[in-house]
Amino acid sequence: MKLRTIAGFFVVLSLAIVLTGCASEQKTEYAKPVIKTWTKTIDEKEVRYMTIDGVMVHEKDPAKQPLPPIVTPGTPSCGEKAGTAPSDAVVLFDGTPEAMKNWTNTRGEKTKWIFADGALECVKRSGYIQSKEKFGSCQLHVEWASPVNVKRDGQGRGNSGVFLMGQYEVQVLDSLNNITYADGQAGALYGRKKPDVNVSREPGQWQTYDIVFHRPIFNKAGEIVKRATFVVFHNGVLIHDYFDLSGGTGWGGPHAATEYVAHADKLPLKLQDHGNPVRFRNIWVRPLKD
Repeated sequence: MKLRTIAGFFVVLSLAIVLTGCASEQKTEYAKPVIKTWTKTIDEKEVRYMTIDGVMVHEKDPAKQPLPPIVTPGTPSCGEKAGTAPSDAVVLFDGTPEAMKNWTNTRGEKTKWIFADGALECVKRSGYIQSKEKFGSCQLHVEWASPVNVKRDGQGRGNSGVFLMGQYEVQVLDSLNNITYADGQAGALYGRKKPDVNVSREPGQWQTYDIVFHRPIFNKAGEIVKRATFVVFHNGVLIHDYFDLSGGTGWGGPHAATEYVAHADKLPLKLQDHGNPVRFRNIWVRPLKD
């Protein structure tokens, strides 16, 4: 009986590993900091010391613990007035006609999207656009506005998308009083996770996404070894808190999403043409370490 029980346990364990996609291949642990502690007796008092990765806690010598680089913060947007990017950001669209040169269609040709009142505006049948510059892990700020005139419902109302690495979509949609599937509303990681809350503004009003994205990592065989992660704020409200993306966000059918497919370490940012005249402005990126 004991042998059968043990054998049954390993069958169940093997099945669990298959069903979970072999968790050991899905994630890699980050290196843990090396922490050392000790005490010294000073003036008859015991004083505790600690180093983290060889650097003393509260080290004042900048040669031993360099101060972080100085970055001048940008200005926040206010209504119709767009803000500005921080000084170390790559600015992809700053509300000027010249910024159109930072974008192409997906074939590398001049985009058919138009410049209108300081914004990038999607024109019907103009196709997706993508940044000329490529990015991996990054902090992304993007502002968007759905059409003022509401004509349709569900996925037909102010539909677009922001695609990190051209692969992983944060959905754009007019989701104020608009019923659709939860993992396809504004702020959703399309097909994979609904936003924690709906903080959509009125149609035509400017909305913001602030995204911290860490790219997926693949091994030489093209297998996923570290999943992509997302932290997303919609209009200043946290809607995804370090979410571990379980796969791709492409359309896999009425009730399915695509899986991970190995790709380059850096790829363009894409904006979607879904047939709606959605506008974008104040788009900037800060590349991050993996």
